[in-house]
Amino acid sequence: MSIPALQQHYKEKVVPALTKKLGYTNAHQVPRLEKIVVTSCMGKSPDRKVAVDDAVNEIAKITGQRPSITYSKKAVANFKLREGEALGARVTLRGARMWEFLHRFINITAPNIRDFRGISSKSFDGRGNYAVGFNDQTIFPEVEIDQVKRTIGFDFIFVTSAPTDNEGRELLTELGLPFRDVKKATDGAPAEAAAQ
Repeated sequence: MSIPALQQHYKEKVVPALTKKLGYTNAHQVPRLEKIVVTSCMGKSPDRKVAVDDAVNEIAKITGQRPSITYSKKAVANFKLREGEALGARVTLRGARMWEFLHRFINITAPNIRDFRGISSKSFDGRGNYAVGFNDQTIFPEVEIDQVKRTIGFDFIFVTSAPTDNEGRELLTELGLPFRDVKKATDGAPAEAAAQ
């Protein structure tokens, strides 16, 4: 089985670039992308059970992997939600499937989003992991627009081995994630200013 193109790019170009840029002395210090988690929650949908089935099908189309269903841990009266009720779907991508998904997102999906100017660089969690949300599944070419029953939003969580946000941002930038104004964010300016 051949190595995905983006994984090859990481080994040949990203590792040397980060080693030089961030002054690593050991190849094992260079941060790596460990997994991508794709989640969707249908908490407010009146027909929640059907909505969850739709989310499962859409995530399976987008990622090429069948997601697991997530269930509520407690009852919430305002949402008419019972404990143990199906609430959403989640899939964790690793290995070749993760690299292929990221490659498609960077090179096919993101460039085709209307009025797309990049994703915000301020959604890091303090430990080098990054999250971004999209409120419409039709941005993905795998989804056939005439088959869409409802609009489903998604969150992507990029889990890295980077110990800091700056190192995580550098890794994802080198991989090609389309941050807007990431240069300002890494030059010491506040991330909020860079994201506007």
